[in-house]
Amino acid sequence: MRALVMTAPGGSEYSHVREVDEPRPGPGEVAVDVARAGLNFVDVMARRGDAGYVASWPYRPGREVAGTVRALGPGVTGLAVGDRVAAATTGGGLAEVVVAPAVLTVPVPDAVPLPQAAAAPLGLATALLLLTGAGRFTPGDTVLVHSAGGGIGRAVAVLVPLLGGGRLIGTVGRPDKAPAVEAAGYHAAVPRGEGLATAVLAATGGRGVDLVLDPLGTTALEVDLAVSAPGGRIVLFGNAGGGRLDALPPAGRLLAGNLTVTGFSHRGLLADAPEQVAGALRRVLGHLADGTLGAPVTELPSLEAVPAAHDLLLAGRGAGKYVVAVRG
Repeated sequence: MRALVMTAPGGSEYSHVREVDEPRPGPGEVAVDVARAGLNFVDVMARRGDAGYVASWPYRPGREVAGTVRALGPGVTGLAVGDRVAAATTGGGLAEVVVAPAVLTVPVPDAVPLPQAAAAPLGLATALLLLTGAGRFTPGDTVLVHSAGGGIGRAVAVLVPLLGGGRLIGTVGRPDKAPAVEAAGYHAAVPRGEGLATAVLAATGGRGVDLVLDPLGTTALEVDLAVSAPGGRIVLFGNAGGGRLDALPPAGRLLAGNLTVTGFSHRGLLADAPEQVAGALRRVLGHLADGTLGAPVTELPSLEAVPAAHDLLLAGRGAGKYVVAVRG
């Protein structure tokens, strides 16, 4: 079968589409014929060699897929060969066949196109868990999202209205990305750089934000603290820059503002609480099916197009959520 293989840490010159052996499902696993696969920044972090993402090279990326069940491993119930499914995987999803844990493989309603389903296991489901779990979102909250032009940022934009509505402020790496972010549903989009905290506060009328969703490690944490309203929640859910993580602020500063700083790891939930991820995936697929939720995606034509898309994500030039057509 064909699969995208990363042979060493570095750039796209180490990403190749190759023929590899087809994986077979073990106990509690499902083999999926992949129709569409989602692209995520976590694969870019793996490609550049960030610690903790790749156990050995060569590495096969891809963490979310949609397709049909090809085979069931021993002990799997509730699914059948031929079922349309979406799945969160531990890797290898950018391939014609992938093996996924059965607990993280969820039927896709007939009304949901597979490109949109492929954006659900990490994109939409992660955004839902960030908002409703770690972020404790309530209707009317003002939410600040860093890197709002990416897949998670776009997912937050479609989920917040579904959850009761609120005010959305996004940060972007380049000023030219701001119009697209505002068109996606953000009330304001602010370029990161000098004066960011002042600009965010101005966008809130000086009130501050109730919830910050921050994938930038700790590089923007000082801004997050400065713009948080009393009782604000800050959720750190990644380290997109790949740099050293700084120490968290002193407890006294948090106590004074009744502030919360929370960590969120989708990978940790996959390992320790997969039922939470599966529950969120079922929920967003249900909303996609009944039309209460949309999932705009940019579809790539083949696996050969993925390395260039990863380059765009790495350079901060990606636009929204990418999925790739693996099979017609």
